[in-house]
Amino acid sequence: MRKSIIFTISLFLLLATSAYANLHNNGIDSLGNQLIYDDYFNVTWYDYSNTADTWQNQVDWADALSVTVEDNVYNNWRLPTTAGGEYVGGVDGTTTGGLNITSSEMGHLFYTDLENNGTYDTSGVYQPDYGLKNTGDFQNLKDSWYWTGTEYSPNPGLAWHFVFSNGVQGFNIESRNNYAIAVHPGNIASTANTVVPEPISSTLFLVGASVLGFRRFRKA
Repeated sequence: MRKSIIFTISLFLLLATSAYANLHNNGIDSLGNQLIYDDYFNVTWYDYSNTADTWQNQVDWADALSVTVEDNVYNNWRLPTTAGGEYVGGVDGTTTGGLNITSSEMGHLFYTDLENNGTYDTSGVYQPDYGLKNTGDFQNLKDSWYWTGTEYSPNPGLAWHFVFSNGVQGFNIESRNNYAIAVHPGNIASTANTVVPEPISSTLFLVGASVLGFRRFRKA
């Protein structure tokens, strides 16, 4: 029984701390947009989706973006990137295009950080619950097409994109209108507005109290 209780507590704590483990809500900027730090890539996501536009216009938007957080101004923003190279499609996550690709910043955000599913799993099995079902602390992420900042090297008139409605990474002509989201190197935080998660100590107290009560009940 004791081993069973310890296992139950361990499993509970693992589940309580693993969801969106790489993402940290660091508060808001002067406009009220959230800053979400990704410690896997060491970048801060700016939770704002710029209106759909051409690739070059979105690159220029991110490059000109200036974000004020308390007394600090941050202006080294860019579009998320991917490894690029020649397009090789697939679903097992090892290709440059297709599904389940977590090597790119948006792919990692979609699949790993937010724990969403693509249309097919890595074995090619259809997943009816695909798409942007989980958004975590993001409030302005859309289930649509987003430009990366990476051009398609075999043809500079094309650029890579990521589709949040189905988890596909691919490329398209740069004149197409897609949304854009920006990232900034490093950890940007607003000390006044940072969302502090509920301390896990309170959870431990409740679980421990329950176990203690159960053991006393068993002895009675």
